[in-house]
Formats: sequence, C-alpha cells, structure tokens
Amino acid sequence: MASELQRRKVTGVFTAMDADDDGFLDESDFTALAARWSTIRGPGDHERLNAIMLGWWTTLLAASDLDRDDKVTVEEVLLVVDRLPTMPEAVTATAETMFEAIDEDGDGLISAEEYRRMIEAWNGVGTDTDAIFPLLDDDGDGRLSRTEFADLWFEFWAGDDAEAPGTLVFGPLPA
Repeated sequence: MASELQRRKVTGVFTAMDADDDGFLDESDFTALAARWSTIRGPGDHERLNAIMLGWWTTLLAASDLDRDDKVTVEEVLLVVDRLPTMPEAVTATAETMFEAIDEDGDGLISAEEYRRMIEAWNGVGTDTDAIFPLLDDDGDGRLSRTEFADLWFEFWAGDDAEAPGTLVFGPLPA
C-alpha cells in the first residue's frame, strides 16, 4: 500500500497531468502535456515530444487500467507504484524515455534550463527551479547525467524517503 509520501508525490504529478481536471488520465492528457511542452520549447520538437508522451501513456494504460475503460485513476496509478520497487528495469526504461524528451540539445545531459522547461511544461505555469536543481545534481557539475536522472526518477516513483533528492524530480511537493 502506498505511503502518504508516495500518495502526495503521485497525486501531484497526476493532478498536473490531468489537463481537463476530470479526475482521470487519458490519451488527451498526454497529448496536452506534449503540446504545453512544445509551446515552451518551440514547435520544432512537437512530433518527437508527442510520440514520447503517447508512448508513456500506452505503458501506463497497460500497467494501470484495471477496469479497461481507457482511463486511469490516481488509485490505479498508486497500485502500480506499490509494485515498482520490484521492477527497477521498468522504471529505468521510463526514465530513459523522459531523459530523451528533456535533453533538448541531445548532448546526453540535462541542464538546469532544460529541467526548468520540463517542470514548467508539466505544471503548466512558470516555476523557479533554481533551488531544486542543485539538490538533484549529485556531483555538482551543473548537469544531470543519464545515470543521475535514472536514480532520481526511480527514487521519485519507487522511493519513500522525503529527504531523498529524487522526491523533488517533478518540483516541490504539493502541501
């Protein structure tokens, strides 16, 4: 059963993704996220971002949609989160996909600016990430490597430590 911290983390991400506020995630929510992200980054990357987000939707739907209604509730997502500590390869695969989406310039690293744009796309509002990014940057070089990002991603989705940097991978937790 998901802990209170895991519930807060997942609910925050779920709420940000639920573009039409209907209490469900469906394909249109992932399309809306890709559109927000493309608006921030520029239209040249829209097709790639849309493909990545729809791929994530397909994965989430297959793992979470217990009643097969083509919608996912936060409770269905939390049931998957309960299983993630035993599925590190599945979490790492989604981390790799998200890394590719965030790494705008394809240099194999996520800069503080690329991270900020991802958070703003996710939340749909301007977000100051200057205090958060250094907490995520384990080696202090001003960038996130694939390994650093995968570790943070795993901690967010499968971890239960409020003090772990990965808890902040999607920005500050909602109160």
